[in-house]
Amino acid sequence: MFVKPQTSPKPTKEDESLDLTLRPKTWAEYVGQEKTKRNLEIIIEAAKQRKEAPEHLLFHGGSGLGKTSLAYLIAKEIGANIRVTSGPAIERAGDLAAILTNLSEGDVLFIDECHRLNKLIEEYLYPVMESSKLNIIIGKGPMAKTMELKLPRFTFIGATTRAALISAPLRNRFGATFQLDFYSQEDIEKILQRSSRILKVEADPKALKIIAQRSRFTPRVANRLLKRVRDFAQVEGKGVITPDLAQKSLSFLEIDEIGLENGDRRILRVIIKKFEGGPIGLQALAAATSEEQDSILDIYEPYLMQLGFIERTSRGRMATKAAYQHLGIKYKRDQDLLL
Repeated sequence: MFVKPQTSPKPTKEDESLDLTLRPKTWAEYVGQEKTKRNLEIIIEAAKQRKEAPEHLLFHGGSGLGKTSLAYLIAKEIGANIRVTSGPAIERAGDLAAILTNLSEGDVLFIDECHRLNKLIEEYLYPVMESSKLNIIIGKGPMAKTMELKLPRFTFIGATTRAALISAPLRNRFGATFQLDFYSQEDIEKILQRSSRILKVEADPKALKIIAQRSRFTPRVANRLLKRVRDFAQVEGKGVITPDLAQKSLSFLEIDEIGLENGDRRILRVIIKKFEGGPIGLQALAAATSEEQDSILDIYEPYLMQLGFIERTSRGRMATKAAYQHLGIKYKRDQDLLL
């Protein structure tokens, strides 16, 4: 059974309660993504002045970068209730109708993983997003009839880690689309400082910097590592997170100085040693590493590409010179050029 690594940006059951506790309650508490925040503030203020619901919004980017937190902040800012669901949870038209007919004027509907909505559900959403009308087909064959339900005005916020998988007709119906990027080292440190205060953990700023360096530039990962180091400090130390203790605990978890775990290193070694640096297709890479293709796409590859350790080509993935250097393996292509 696949177990998500400590640095996986994908949420776990433990993360759900942690995310809820640490979720920013105001715009000031939401660190990072400054351009997106500024644009959203303008959209919300303009909608307030017109006394309308904000237009439908789409957030895309890696897991754990704050898409859900933004949706909650928007709902709070406009004083609306928020209904949260996910693409895979809406299987039938009846599921969608039940959600939509229970919305009130001005509510926010947040659908995570909206790239996993099936095509039939997407088609029902088109008139909903355009004119707040839900067309339901009753009956089958020549006796089928269409019933039109008028819905209250609401704001649909979609979130996805795979923007390319969202169909063009659905994507074009969002009023604004925002990409959330990886965070800076400085922003991650600010997030950890806030989280340590909320969790009532005494931590040396230098220790938080060590955790931030290994957080894959992702708030969710940073908060999860903080919790793991806190446990280590409680059992092995005096409850205080010192730089030395942070270093030891992260080494114990086999997380190196730039946040790579065994799974990351295994993928790089397979590409370099078994396939001579690539190129290698996704299916072959998944088979050779015993990882699921989705795990490679969602958990490992985004960060490895961010570091410049992997390149995507038309023929597959290739390991870069930086990947060889990080693993301490001689870069063969330098030798080939000399021959």
